[in-house]
Amino acid sequence: MRAWLTTLTDWLRPERRAARRLPAVLARFHDPRADPLHLARELVDCLRPQRRGDQAYLTRYHTMLDTLEADAGLRQAFRQRLLALFASRQLLTFFTDSGILPDSGFFSEWLRILGHRLLPARADTHRLNDCLRLIYHHPNDWRWLEAVPPELADRFWAILAGPGAPAEVDWRGIHTQLLDAVLLLAHRISGLGVDSELMRATPDLERHIPRFTALSAEALAWARCYRQQDAAGLADAQAQLMVMVAQCEDTLERIRKRARSHGASLRLIYQLTRGQQSLERLRELVAVLTADLDPARRDDARQFRARFTRNAFIAENRRNSLRHYLQQLSALLAMRVTSHAAETGEHYICANRDEYRQMWRSAGGAGVLIGLMALLKIGAAGLHAPLFVEALLYSLIYGLGFVLIYLLGLTVATKQPAMTAQTLAAQLAELRPNRQAEVERLVDVAAAVSRSQLAAILGNVLVAAPMALLLSALFTAWRGAPPVDMAKAQHLLADLDPLSWALPHAAIAGFYLFLSGLITGFFANQAAYDDIGARLAQHPGLNRLLGARRAARVGLYVQAHLGGIMGNFLFGCMLGSTGVVGAILGLPLDIRHIAFSSANLGYALAGLEFQLGAAQIAWAVFGVLAIGAVNLAVSFALALRTALRARDAQIGDVWPILRALGHRLRRQPRQFVLPPRQS
Repeated sequence: MRAWLTTLTDWLRPERRAARRLPAVLARFHDPRADPLHLARELVDCLRPQRRGDQAYLTRYHTMLDTLEADAGLRQAFRQRLLALFASRQLLTFFTDSGILPDSGFFSEWLRILGHRLLPARADTHRLNDCLRLIYHHPNDWRWLEAVPPELADRFWAILAGPGAPAEVDWRGIHTQLLDAVLLLAHRISGLGVDSELMRATPDLERHIPRFTALSAEALAWARCYRQQDAAGLADAQAQLMVMVAQCEDTLERIRKRARSHGASLRLIYQLTRGQQSLERLRELVAVLTADLDPARRDDARQFRARFTRNAFIAENRRNSLRHYLQQLSALLAMRVTSHAAETGEHYICANRDEYRQMWRSAGGAGVLIGLMALLKIGAAGLHAPLFVEALLYSLIYGLGFVLIYLLGLTVATKQPAMTAQTLAAQLAELRPNRQAEVERLVDVAAAVSRSQLAAILGNVLVAAPMALLLSALFTAWRGAPPVDMAKAQHLLADLDPLSWALPHAAIAGFYLFLSGLITGFFANQAAYDDIGARLAQHPGLNRLLGARRAARVGLYVQAHLGGIMGNFLFGCMLGSTGVVGAILGLPLDIRHIAFSSANLGYALAGLEFQLGAAQIAWAVFGVLAIGAVNLAVSFALALRTALRARDAQIGDVWPILRALGHRLRRQPRQFVLPPRQS
C-alpha cells in the first residue's frame, strides 16, 4: 500500500521523485566505470523542472551545490567525470558554431529546423555539440538554464573549473582547438568583405575590404605569438587584432544603419547577424585564451570560461528552436518595417490648431468615402453572388476605397493606432524615467495622440453616419425605396449588438489593422531596398511612353507611396474576405469596423424609417463605440509591442509615467481633447 501511494505521489508530484533521485545520481559520479555522458544526462533530468510551474528545481540546484561543496571527494570525482567528458570530445564546432547562425541561409536553416522537428538528426557522441543535445534533450531546457540565478551558476562553474583540475585532462588539446576556432572564425569573417549582398547594400564596401582581409592576417600573427608564448609580441598582436575586430564591427554597423533607411533583404539581415555573432565569439575566445596565460588572472580566466560555456550550452539547446531563430533575425527587419510606420505616425499627431482642424477635415473626407463604400458593399451583398465572387467584390470595394482615401491624403481613424504606436515606442525606447523632462515630453506626445485620435474618430463617425442617411434619401428619391429593406436593416442592427459576436469580430479587424501597418512597412522597405524609383525612371518602355522627366516623377511617386498603397489594398482584401472564409469553413468569422459600423447604423435607421425607440438607438450607438474601442485597443497594443521589441526596448518602472499622465489629466484635461490655445 505504501509503495502504491509513493508511486501515485511521484506521478502527481514528479519533482519529489527528482529530489529523491538526486543524491543517488550524484553518488554515481564516484564510479570510475560510469559513462560520464549518461551521468550528465541523469543529473540534468533530476535538475530540470518536472512540470509547468515547478519552481522546486532551484531547491534541487541548491542541494546539488551544497552536496558538492561539502564533500571534497565527490567534488573531485564530479569535476573529473565532467571535464573528461568535455576534453575527450571534438570541440571545434562547439567553439565556432554554438549560438552562431550557419552559412546555409535563412530558408535552408528554417527548413532544417522544421525537418529536425519531424525527424531528429542522428547524434555523433564524438562531438560535444551532439553530446549537449543528448544531455539537454528537452527543447526548452534553455529557459530554466537562463533562469538559474547568477550566484548559483557562479557556484557551479567554480566547482567545475576551480583549482585542482584533474591532471588527465588534455588542456593542450583544448587550447589547440580554441586556437583553431579563432583562426576559423577570422577566416569566416574575412569572407564577409566580398559577400555580394553586403556589397550591394553598401556601395563603398570595397573601401572597407582591407579591414576584413587584414583580420585573418592579424589572427594568424596572434596565434603564432600564442604558440611561441611570446608575451611581448602577443600583447601587441592582440591589440592589433582587436583593432581589426572593432573596425569590422564598425563596418557592419554602418551597413546596418544604412539598411534602416534604404531597406534590407532577409539575406542581408542574415549575413549581418551572422557576422556580428562571429566577431563577438572571436572576442570571447581570445579573452579566454589570453587569460589562461597570466597566473594573476586565473580567476578572470575561470569566469571567462564559465560565462562562455554557460552561454554556449544555452545557445546549443536553442539551436533547433524555430521561434528563437526567427527572433534573432527579426530585429533589423522589424526596425525597418516599424520605422516607416513611425515616420507616418508623426503625420497623424496634431501639435497645433491648424493640424487639429486639418485632422477633422481629412477624417470627415474619409467619412464621406466610407459612407459610399458601405453602400457599395450592401449592394454587392444584394447580388447573392457565388462566395468567391462575393469575396472578390467585397475586397475590391474595401481595398480600392482605402487606397483612394490614402492617395487623397484623408484619414481613417482606426489606421492611426498602428502608426502612432510606433511614434510612442520611439519615445519609450529612449525614455529615462528618472528624467522628469523626458517623462513630460512623453506625456505631451500621449496627449497629442489622444486628441488626434479623438478628432479622427469623431470626424469619421459624425460624417459617415449622416452620409449614409443622405445617400439613403437620394437612393429613395431615385428608386422609391431605401437601399436596405426591413430585414436587412434588422440584420445590420444585430451586427452592432455588443453582446453578440460584434466585439470578437472587432478584435479581428484590429488585428488586421496591425497587420496592415506591418505590410505597409514591408513594402516600403522593399521599395527602398530594390530602388524601385530609380528602376522605374530608367525603364525603357516608361521613358518612351512618358518621357524621361515624367518617368522619373512616376518612379519617385511609386517608391514613396508603394507601402501605403499595398498596405491599404491588402487591408481591404482582409476585411472583404474574412466573412466569406468563415462561411466556407463554417466558423463565426467576420469583421467589425467603427467607421463602417456607423455608416451601417445610418442605413439601418433609413431602412427602418426611423421606427426605433431611443433605447434601441442608444444601444446601437454604444455598440459602435465599443467596436471602435476594441479596434483601437487591439491594433495599438500589438503595434506598440512589436515596435518596442524591434527597438529591443524594455519598459521598466512605469509608475513615473502613470503619475505624470494622471497629474496632467487632473490639471490640464483639455490637452487630451483639444489642441493648445496657441500654436
